[in-house]
Amino acid sequence: MPDIDTYLRSHAGRFEDELCELLRIPSVGVDLECRRHMHRAAAWLAEQLRPLGLATETIATDGHPLVYAESPKVPGAPTALIYGHYDVQPADPLDLWISPPFDPTRRDGNIYARGATDDKGQVFTHIKSVEAWMNAEGGLPVNVKFIIEGEEEVGSRSLEKFIGEHADRLACDCVVVSDGAQFGPNRPAITYGLRGIAYCELRLQGPNRDLHSGSFGGSITNPANALASVLAGLVDRRGKIQVPGFYDDVVPITNRERKQFAALKFDEEEYFEQLGVDGAVGEQGYTTLQRRWARPTYDINGLSSGYQGEGAKTVLPATATAKFSFRLVPNQDPEKITAGLRARLAELCPTGIEIELVEQYGSPGVLVPLDSPYIAAAARAIEYAFSTPPVYIREGASIPIVAAFHETLKADTLLLGWGQNDDNTHSPNEKFSLADFHRGIKASARLWRELSDIRK
Repeated sequence: MPDIDTYLRSHAGRFEDELCELLRIPSVGVDLECRRHMHRAAAWLAEQLRPLGLATETIATDGHPLVYAESPKVPGAPTALIYGHYDVQPADPLDLWISPPFDPTRRDGNIYARGATDDKGQVFTHIKSVEAWMNAEGGLPVNVKFIIEGEEEVGSRSLEKFIGEHADRLACDCVVVSDGAQFGPNRPAITYGLRGIAYCELRLQGPNRDLHSGSFGGSITNPANALASVLAGLVDRRGKIQVPGFYDDVVPITNRERKQFAALKFDEEEYFEQLGVDGAVGEQGYTTLQRRWARPTYDINGLSSGYQGEGAKTVLPATATAKFSFRLVPNQDPEKITAGLRARLAELCPTGIEIELVEQYGSPGVLVPLDSPYIAAAARAIEYAFSTPPVYIREGASIPIVAAFHETLKADTLLLGWGQNDDNTHSPNEKFSLADFHRGIKASARLWRELSDIRK
């Protein structure tokens, strides 16, 4: 692909500048004050795609707009659906950013900004690879569709509805998603499995008002104390989750996967050192990688009760709340898990407390067969761009919409993350390696050539 590679090299600086334009748009999807910026980001992306000859539109939803584009038809060639999102996480806490979160800064070989790696920079690699083909070769060797949303960080409700109503329009042979990380520096990866999620909020109500802890403590059940006890009752000392039926449908880790994980030569001590901890515990009988990628887990995500201000206040709080999530492995059903959770909470609820469980959202996990021809094509494209073959990994995080693609479109999903584990996704000083940005574009461009060899 000499013409494609030449085009990518000669326009590399412009690609970075254009990415900076996108990163300057503060498209924080959960912030109502940023609603106009969400429309700006969607319109900006549409204007990147439309001049390439793709039939492009922004689609209004009950939430934020979808950007849809479709290349000219290539009869007999496979169709790839490229997914990404333009919404980003809030930038708080702002005082921990070295440079402003929406003023993209290039330093030390990286670009720093909110959304740099999650997911503006990564989805932009595919837009630029399509640009290279359209301008250098006059067209693509495959059929390409884009669907880019603005609600990934809050559960993708509008896109999930759109998929259900427009499955024929989105029909494809494979879905391409770049919204994750490589295994490590210069160790590109293909992620063939994602965990699912069941996210809940637990609300405990005790007395009808806050009370003096000295006058009433010991005679009234304290919701904060009760919350701590209830949450602790959802897991035992061996790391086993104590929810009825929780493990009924868990697919065991195969011997092949155990060998693959072991061959990655993962350094646990270095991993803990990078995270600033001196070790950790988890479900007994499994390695750290197995726990992170292929076993279900339970984590408390937020706690709130009583006095949070400076100094002391002897209060027995009237309420206590917690947000928590279960990461699920393929074959576990989020609805079944939450049904079992309700039964367990009823057992744990103490006298004097009323419990309300709010189900925020859930999605199942996904596994892609490793013998897929689309996986093989992606592996060749990655090796071409990164000069080393990819490793095959699973990911402990969840991309809820991937499950909807998998179930509704019946297409293999190629999870091709160009980021790194230290990109500070969702944290201050989010970054994206510029070298990986350009390698991602090159791999994407090569992918269209490799996919074209798979005849339908």
